[in-house]
Amino acid sequence: MDFDFTSDQEQLRDAVRRYIDKSYRFDRRRAIINAGGFDHEAHRALADLGITGLRIPSFWGGTDLGLVEAMIALEELGRGITLEPVIQSFICSELIREFASEETKQSLLPGIASGETICTLALQERGARYDVHNCQTVATRTEGRYALTGTKNIVPVGDVAHVLLVPAILDGAVSMFLVERHTVGASTHGYLLQDGGRGADLRMEGARALLITTFGTRALQLAQDYGVAYTCAYAVGVLDKTLETTVNYLKTRQQFGQALAKFQVVRHRLAEMKMQLELARSMSYYVTMKLTSPDADRTRAAAQAKCQLGQSMRFIGQQAVQLHGGIGLTDEYILSHYFKTLTQLEMTFGDSLYHLGRVSERLDETSGVFG
Repeated sequence: MDFDFTSDQEQLRDAVRRYIDKSYRFDRRRAIINAGGFDHEAHRALADLGITGLRIPSFWGGTDLGLVEAMIALEELGRGITLEPVIQSFICSELIREFASEETKQSLLPGIASGETICTLALQERGARYDVHNCQTVATRTEGRYALTGTKNIVPVGDVAHVLLVPAILDGAVSMFLVERHTVGASTHGYLLQDGGRGADLRMEGARALLITTFGTRALQLAQDYGVAYTCAYAVGVLDKTLETTVNYLKTRQQFGQALAKFQVVRHRLAEMKMQLELARSMSYYVTMKLTSPDADRTRAAAQAKCQLGQSMRFIGQQAVQLHGGIGLTDEYILSHYFKTLTQLEMTFGDSLYHLGRVSERLDETSGVFG
């Protein structure tokens, strides 16, 4: 199989990397965190690059690129540990394209592509333990209109987004709805997340909603699988930059009259980190390729990828901090922010143990040594 990227894909990588290196440096990221974890100007800049509309067809204002291009862009955004909700834009675009009516697509997708509309997922509820199908929010229907009652927790940019995709129980089954943040009956409470980004709790008391699809179970599984794949791609970028930062530090840090990078035991540690990075990268490629496979294959690949990424993130993050020593934990040094981001990503869309359980559930009778 050919894993080389095309010239157009490399140009996309270079364009995003140049933006990060020039306009999204560490001092700007810290300023965004201090200002509340979200910056409209940075989000518009990514939209101007065509990133927010990358998975949206051109006749709705997007750039109409593929899954590999999305993976490449997210890797570069991960290297800069950007705080903007690009992953949410990608997932919401996929769900709206797959399940929404033509009228809804026309009203939402051009705005998401241009950056004027911020759309996010409100999936998680307290006590769900990563299971997006564990839903207590209830939808009622009155005179052809729908109203939602319930609470969603840790919603990415939930108090900034213009619209939210919200699963709720309708007639005993999960359905997917669209809720405007400022609609009557909806309120949000915002806060900073571990990585410095913006999150919120969404409370709904008879909040007006638009029905997107009654195939809520399939929509939720699609959202989780795509979310895992996009998170893995972003995490590979974070891991790559974490290792690069560690290597550069060890080349300059002197001990016993020579750079730490010259010590054999340190070289062995770096080799192990590099191996974990390549394992993570290969699984990110794997799940990206599986996103167009049948549902069962896609879901199994997503669980397998997140298991490996969780192990790699934990190992590389911890080793990087240890190799840096005390400076690796200081807020003034960039590595601590990479470490916090890796910690949060390990729990995004389910941690390693959760996905290990999903993998084991999907083992058939012929799996194992004697299969």
